[in-house]
Order: sequence, then structure tokens, then C-alpha cells
Amino acid sequence: MVYRLQIALVFLVPVLLLAALYVVGSGLGVRAPLLGRGYVVRLALPEAGEPVGLPPVHGPADPTRPLIVIDPGHGGHDPGASGAGLREKALALTLARSLRDELLRNGGVRVALTRDDDRFLVLEERAEIARQLGADLFLSIHADSAGEKEAVSGASVYTLSANASSQAAARFAARENSADVVNGVPLANQEDEVNAILIELAQRQAQERSEEFAGLIVREGEGMLEFHPQARRSAALAVLRSPDVPSVLFEAGFISNPDEAGRLASPAGQARFAEALARAIRVYFARQAGG
Repeated sequence: MVYRLQIALVFLVPVLLLAALYVVGSGLGVRAPLLGRGYVVRLALPEAGEPVGLPPVHGPADPTRPLIVIDPGHGGHDPGASGAGLREKALALTLARSLRDELLRNGGVRVALTRDDDRFLVLEERAEIARQLGADLFLSIHADSAGEKEAVSGASVYTLSANASSQAAARFAARENSADVVNGVPLANQEDEVNAILIELAQRQAQERSEEFAGLIVREGEGMLEFHPQARRSAALAVLRSPDVPSVLFEAGFISNPDEAGRLASPAGQARFAEALARAIRVYFARQAGG
């Protein structure tokens, strides 16, 4: 009899405790937390084998015109960094739209955005969109945070590297690569680590062009944008791992710095960003056409 009572208490005590918390909380005007399914993030995933939904391409109808795919980082349930009342996902989208509009205003270049609203895309899907569209260039836009170190500021440009160029770059890669995980479950297929020599052979041409474009961003942005003292960086970022599309990730600045966040959020700051990046893109495409 005692043994059965002990077993019953194992099941009844948690229920009684929850009921007591609910009664006490209601009497004090405190809402009890919702338990169960409300804490689960649900994502509508496509059926296996279905093609990735491709965004529209804006600009000239001529398919021979160069195409750049601009990727606003984060989105949906993944807000990215935050600071000064800003969230990275919203700021990245605003900057991406500004750059798209600047490129279309001057003509001659086709432009597509991986997302034009607040939706979540897994990292590999972003690069795959560029590949399926036949992009000539891929640019991912982000904004960084240094936590409580408000004095840290400046933009930086990342290209792909098997080894991070610094500990800071390594931490950034780890943070960005974790964006594919929801409720602890990885959404993207995990593959075995590829031999570094084979990566170098497969991506050599794309990597050389990525480095060239990164240099142009720093050159064309001089005097218009504020760059971090270490403006050129490399990291093992999943979003840059397209084997045949030159790819660069641009950190527009630190939204943990109130002054820099204000500049990035201002129309004038966004116009400077768009002008500098558009100029670098046009110079890059002109060089490729000349070559």
C-alpha cells in the first residue's frame, strides 16, 4: 500500500504544484506562464527535392547584364545582433534595399534580394539562391555588436577562409553559422568536413574575385564610410561557401555603438552606404567585363 502511494505521489505532486502556482498567481494578478506548445518554434519547410523558391530579378531584361544577389542577414525568428533600439535583421534589410535602389537608379546591373521581407532563410539556402539565379556576385549584409563595449565601431569586409583571420573573426563565424539551429535541431544537412586542399582547388577563382571585390569596397568606401582598424577579415562563414560565385560579407558597423547605430539608421548614412557599395560593385563588374 505504501509503495503504491509513493508511486501516485510521484505523478500527483507536480500537478498539485502547478495548480497551486496557478491559484496563487491568479489571486495576485500574476499570469502563470504558458507551458507546452507555445514555446516551440515551427517553420514551414519545403518537401524534400522541391526547388528553392527564387526571388525576382530587378533591372534590365537582358540576361547578359551582370547580376548581383544581395543577402540581408538574419530574419524571421532570428533577429541577429541588437543595440540602440535596432535589430540587425531590420537594419540589414533596409541597407540592402537602399543598395538595390541605388544600383537600379543608375541602370545596367541586375539585382535580386534573397529576402525582401522579415523571413528566415537557412544559411545554405541564401548561397544556393545566388547559384540558381546564376549570380555573378553575392553580397551578404550584416551589422555587428560588441556587447557593452560601446566604443567599438567601424565596418569590416569578410571573405571566406578555412581558418579565421583572428579570434574575433572565429567567434563571428561561430555565431553566424549557428543561425541554422532552431530549438537545438540543425535544419541544414550536416556534411563531413571537406579537405582544405580540395576546397582551395574548387574555390580558387571565386576566392580571388571575392578578395578583389572586398578590396574595392574598402577603396571606394574610403572617406564615405568608417572602417574598423582591421577592415579586411576572413572567416569560415557558411554563407560564403558557394563554390562558384564570388561572395563577400559586409559588416556595416556596430549597432552596439549608439553613434554608429544612429548613422546606419539615418537616411544620410544609408545613402552613403549605398553609394559607396554601388560604386565598388560597378567597378568590379567593369573589371570583369574588361578581363
